[in-house]
Amino acid sequence: MLKRITYYAILGILIIGVYGAGGLVVEEFKTGEGCPKIMGIPMCLVILFCFLVPLIVHLLKKKNVLYFLFTGLAGSIALVASIMQFTGNAECPKTASGTPMCYFSLLLFSSLIVLKIVHSKIKVQQ
Repeated sequence: MLKRITYYAILGILIIGVYGAGGLVVEEFKTGEGCPKIMGIPMCLVILFCFLVPLIVHLLKKKNVLYFLFTGLAGSIALVASIMQFTGNAECPKTASGTPMCYFSLLLFSSLIVLKIVHSKIKVQQ
């Protein structure tokens, strides 16, 4: 039962992430001002990719290495962005309520990593 709960929790978080990052990517393509860029690459596009790959891997029940590689990469980006936002050295896109989205990304990717570890351990024990 816990295995099924963690599976659907991961799936739900990934879908929420794709929706949120996808909205920023659409805004970026419309206005060119949807998200910060590093070397001309919109970071929201990288984050969207880092949600899509784990989503596909999770649905296909394939290589956990890819899942952890992409969630870890995006989690690292979100951590750095959150620290820079907190210290005032960068500006993350904000929600309608004014909360920086990099904080949500950090929470989502941290949750995805923890849930996948729990899910994997349950799978091995059965």
